[in-house]
Amino acid sequence: MSKSMQAIERKQKPVLVIKLGGSMINHLSESFYKSFCELKKRYQCVVVHGGGPAITALLEDLDIKGEFFEGLRKTTAETLEVVTMTLGGTVSAQVTSAFTKQGVPCVGLKGSDGGLLQARLIDEEKLGFVGEIEGVNGGLIQQILEKDYIPVIAPLATTADGQMVNVNADVAAAAVANALNAEKLLFVTDVPGIMNEDEIIERTTPEEIESMITAGVIYGGMIPKVKSAVNALSEHLHEVLVVSGEQSLVQGDVIKGTTIHQTVKEGVVK
Repeated sequence: MSKSMQAIERKQKPVLVIKLGGSMINHLSESFYKSFCELKKRYQCVVVHGGGPAITALLEDLDIKGEFFEGLRKTTAETLEVVTMTLGGTVSAQVTSAFTKQGVPCVGLKGSDGGLLQARLIDEEKLGFVGEIEGVNGGLIQQILEKDYIPVIAPLATTADGQMVNVNADVAAAAVANALNAEKLLFVTDVPGIMNEDEIIERTTPEEIESMITAGVIYGGMIPKVKSAVNALSEHLHEVLVVSGEQSLVQGDVIKGTTIHQTVKEGVVK
């Protein structure tokens, strides 16, 4: 197949965004990477990674106090240096190295590179340099995909005046997925999906998730995970999956895990 035909074939593939939680990066299985290579044949894949545990560990080593407000890490100028060094350096290198060893060509990027992720400060007084996404340079990501590389994005962004800010990785992944009109967004976790006792719930809706939280079926650390998944749903992104990084992502042609999908009522996606 000619290079031009290969490029056309890549453009025709739907986009799949994978969010790797910082706590999972050291625990991704061999079968996870092998199944990722299978998914790459069917999708244009983009990876967004976190790095919370590594950031916390380095802050402790440097005797810098870490604070959180409403689930977000308060990011002072001092903390931002550590966040940038960790996300854009140590963790990015770790993720790209792991994929490269599996024969997957990838490019590590900070979201602050080339205006990839544009943001505004949420509340400088309470959170410091923490931003929410206002724009995504989807064209830059597409250029990388067209070269058959996997973009591996660290959730850092820049404001309109050039200030680098820390961004929640779940939020960054959702913004990237929506900007690229991704077909699916995968949240990679340490569980095979949303569980009801010992059974995986294969498909559910935001309304059913709220009921399961109220009933105690979903509890503890799974609550913020599923809420992040639900919040990622939009008019473009109709399916978000909670999957495990400790096993294969696929079974046959099906992605394993729990699919959270938009509610459809009278032909209208809600």
